[in-house]
Amino acid sequence: MSEPHHPPMIPRRGALIGAGLLLASGRRARAAGAAIKIGFVSPRTGPLASFGETDGFIVDLARKALAGGLEVGGTTYTVELLDRDTQSDPARAGQLAKSLINDDGVDLVLATSTPEVVNPVSDAAEAAGVPALSTVMPWEAWYFGRGAKPGAPSPFKWTYHFSFGVAEFAGAYISQWSSTVATNKKVGVMYPNDADGNAIRAHLAPALEKAGFSIVDPGPYEDGTNDYSAQIATFKKNRCEIFNTFPIPPDFATFWRQAAQQGFTKIVKIAQTAKTGLFPSSIEALGSIGHNISSGCYWHRDFPYKSPLTGLDGHALADGYEAASGRQWTQQLGASLALIDAGIAALRASGNPKDKAAVAKALSTLQTTTSLGKLDFTKGPVPNVCATPIIGTQWVKGSGKFKLDYVITENSGDRNVPVSAKLLPYS
Repeated sequence: MSEPHHPPMIPRRGALIGAGLLLASGRRARAAGAAIKIGFVSPRTGPLASFGETDGFIVDLARKALAGGLEVGGTTYTVELLDRDTQSDPARAGQLAKSLINDDGVDLVLATSTPEVVNPVSDAAEAAGVPALSTVMPWEAWYFGRGAKPGAPSPFKWTYHFSFGVAEFAGAYISQWSSTVATNKKVGVMYPNDADGNAIRAHLAPALEKAGFSIVDPGPYEDGTNDYSAQIATFKKNRCEIFNTFPIPPDFATFWRQAAQQGFTKIVKIAQTAKTGLFPSSIEALGSIGHNISSGCYWHRDFPYKSPLTGLDGHALADGYEAASGRQWTQQLGASLALIDAGIAALRASGNPKDKAAVAKALSTLQTTTSLGKLDFTKGPVPNVCATPIIGTQWVKGSGKFKLDYVITENSGDRNVPVSAKLLPYS
């Protein structure tokens, strides 16, 4: 079932731009089209719930913007946006995708946030011959993790993905770690035995070593591990002044508290997290040991791009969410809206949104601007994929109504994004 929806409180002008354009087109003589059904799958509850925290708000925005219908090729279609919660369970994610396809008859599937959601949804869509678009997981874990081979033709006809990859992480990390904080360049890495961790271990670690950093890797660990004493001892023995990890959020909280208790955090000068540490709720839960943790962001309220569907820029989007929820904005706002923006752009470009092959073809050559910036599927880096930037950021003690501020410390991935602060040492 869809989650309950509440009208978001956002600036009136921004909220109505997308809907107004569509309503204006509706005043012209037009043919009546069948309903377009779009599935939207994300983790709203469970261990990955911090990724889906803002998705209800985004889906509400999109529904309002599409209330007047969507005009494609002279025909105006009503649009049904069906959102589903995976509960952070990969098996449920696949089942939900199959239900959306077989029971609801969706024309397009959208999925976001981590391999635990995106890969099973993409696999279900590929098997069923239904176009799907996804985001927010390293593209290598999506492309190679689902069976594609380096240098070989893409095995995927129906599924497409835009997101950051190892090159984007490497660029941001090398830039961030070479800036204002001096270290011994020894990097303790803790990568899990999952799709993210294995892709990062295989591709990111060599890139960092090539840039002059020494990697200390205790080896893969299983999600849900409760005792990290062995890893912490290894990092302390090697005096790793940089720490980097890609865990699910609950695992990092357990590790970082143990690292503080066992003295490792006193050695760390740069604590660089990914997959965890992306959202204020997970950092706030750590208390003072969360201050000055570094992160990478795939969207920030200071990104200088607008959503074509809603007309909202980053500040209006973040402010609207905070007004509606009373909670601090998160970077997932822009990514989830960009996913819907890109999906709508592909439906428009298809010429016939009820023709699944036409929609898939439109995705394969899609070029559009979203709240993340420009997407261009004609450039690769591999078929079916569009790479998007990672920007270096840091969580610092809040100066306003929230406990934390999320500042931009480097912008090598997109020079249009303004840098707002210098990186501070963790300890």
